[in-house]
Amino acid sequence: MDLTFAPLLPLTALYAALAAILALMVLGYLTRMRGTTLRAAAGLLLLAAIANPTISREERSPLSTIVPIVVDRSQSQLSEDRASQTDAALERLQARLAEDPTLEPRIVEVATANENGRAETLAFQALADAVRDVPPSRMGAAFFITDGQIHDIPEDASALPADIPVNALVTGTAEEYDRRIEINEAPRFGLVGESLPVEFTVVNDGPVSEAEGGADPAMVTARLNGAIVAQMMVAPDISTRYVFDLDNGGENILELSVDPVPGELTQVNNRAVQIVEGIRENLRVLLVSGSPHSGERTWRNLLKSDPSVDLVHFTILRPPEKQDGTPINELSLIAFPTRELFIDKIDDFDLIIFDRYQNRGVLPLLYYDNIAQYVLNGGALLVAAGPEIAGPESIAVTPLSAVLPAIPTGELSEGAFYPDISPTGEMHPVTRDLPGGGEEPPAWGRWFRSIPVGDARGETVMTADGAPLLVLSREGQGRVAEFLSDQGWLWARGFEGGGPYVPLYRRIAHWLMQEPALEEEALAATTDGEQLEITRQTMGDAPREATVSTPSGRSLTVPLDEVEPGLFRGNVPVSEMGLFSIENGDLQRLVNIGDPDAPEFKAMISTTESLSPLAGETRGLVQRIADGMPPVRVTSGPLRAGNDSFMPIVATSDTRLESIRSLPLFSGLLGLAALLALISATWWREGRTKS
Repeated sequence: MDLTFAPLLPLTALYAALAAILALMVLGYLTRMRGTTLRAAAGLLLLAAIANPTISREERSPLSTIVPIVVDRSQSQLSEDRASQTDAALERLQARLAEDPTLEPRIVEVATANENGRAETLAFQALADAVRDVPPSRMGAAFFITDGQIHDIPEDASALPADIPVNALVTGTAEEYDRRIEINEAPRFGLVGESLPVEFTVVNDGPVSEAEGGADPAMVTARLNGAIVAQMMVAPDISTRYVFDLDNGGENILELSVDPVPGELTQVNNRAVQIVEGIRENLRVLLVSGSPHSGERTWRNLLKSDPSVDLVHFTILRPPEKQDGTPINELSLIAFPTRELFIDKIDDFDLIIFDRYQNRGVLPLLYYDNIAQYVLNGGALLVAAGPEIAGPESIAVTPLSAVLPAIPTGELSEGAFYPDISPTGEMHPVTRDLPGGGEEPPAWGRWFRSIPVGDARGETVMTADGAPLLVLSREGQGRVAEFLSDQGWLWARGFEGGGPYVPLYRRIAHWLMQEPALEEEALAATTDGEQLEITRQTMGDAPREATVSTPSGRSLTVPLDEVEPGLFRGNVPVSEMGLFSIENGDLQRLVNIGDPDAPEFKAMISTTESLSPLAGETRGLVQRIADGMPPVRVTSGPLRAGNDSFMPIVATSDTRLESIRSLPLFSGLLGLAALLALISATWWREGRTKS
């Protein structure tokens, strides 16, 4: 109850009046004036009425104590045992808090966060966000239901939203152990064809040595783009160096996996990945042209326009047997170094192109055999054929015929035709979706000459009136493309609107050099962080469903729908980060979402040690759920000491103002009656004195 004043006159006037009343009262007592007390009381009462005193009383209700419960739903908590422990602990804790109506629990669920591409469990950030609207004085405690693998634990209690006890219920058991592998140092890019080092460590968490074979060296398997490249025995907890060869350009995924230990917690972190961007040095292409012709410079101009290609081009202007008296030193600017090119340095070339070349004695037969061996050992050969290949000096009658997919019949076919994409070509990545190829007739210019051949092995992807026009073939470890016409230059010159010679020629060259994007049988996957898109290229029947293994160990089945001939796609939403494995038939593809070195994918055994220092500082309690649910105790005032028997909650003393009741003391009839009574008493006293 409070007494307040709302004076009707300024305070200075009231103070002056009070001083005058007191002075007159003192003077009256000194002179023994009769009725001094009544006069003083009447004056003071009148002054009190002018001061307008009011008695007020506030009616308040107690506020609830906010108790946030942070529930860890990150990827390390997704195992069936931990999830069931978490749900059971949350249910029991909510039931206990519901017994006290002054407590208001606030549930905060935390999933794996992707901060700057790093997968982490940011439980304290989620706590701060959830109680941002709560005054610190209303916070009673913070409860965490977690495995202890939290990655934003503050160093001390000063970083908490309020000075409150931190209590933690930890899933898992103290006997858990796990083996994992970490990449300590690895390159992020490298030149194709070079050897690159990677350093890694096999880490034993918990009492791994007590398991069968846990103390022995572990088998580590290295895979590059899904193919096994090495296996090695590695001692745990010691850094190991491994050197691998980078063979492909673009994104390469190096996967290191360690054999599991019987009984370990999870095998999800038995794999570690490093994405290495393969950068090609300039591709070396050898272009050998025969006699000059209208399209001679088509291949040259295309290759020279690509800054990633180092082109070596020779044109055979005249055969050596031709005798016209021209001095040898005037036959060419430089000699044709046949031995150096086709014997000594042939393996340095990524692609060899014969453009309307014929066997006129410049190259010995042994050199053709060497070119064939180059192809069988992984090289690439393109034959852009003209009339010469159908004549008696054809390269098809040399040892090179062993790798040619189509042998000419010795005839020429002349007459207008549209180069057409075959049914096989509609599915092949080299010729699929060529601009203008989906119409009938194709929306490009005609050609006027082709080379008839016998039975062609490999894949005929383009035809000339039904006969093979472009044949692609795998020979040994290498590849061969045979273009059975020399009329491609018509497209380059824009005849009848031209045609897509640039994408076609480039795709042929890249397929020959085994670019992964142009493989006939390929499995690819891309992601935007929310959807995983799977692409399957095949020349066969529709593929079966793809199988996706998530970082948490779950297996998903994804149907693949045809979007183009030979091209199938499927999508699946993803809610996890880490290494996804996609399988379809014999093909496998790895896709990593987020930082492959993120904390969430490392240590996964449960621990009480991570939160114990903070709980000790705030006088809270950390206990494993498996050891029993500790009691919850609500206390008043600050905690003075820690405990190991209960989880404390500090009750708030905050209240809510419901209403204010006020009573003016000198308002209405009561105040008027008191004032009149004193004035009347003074008048009566004065009357008796005179009588």
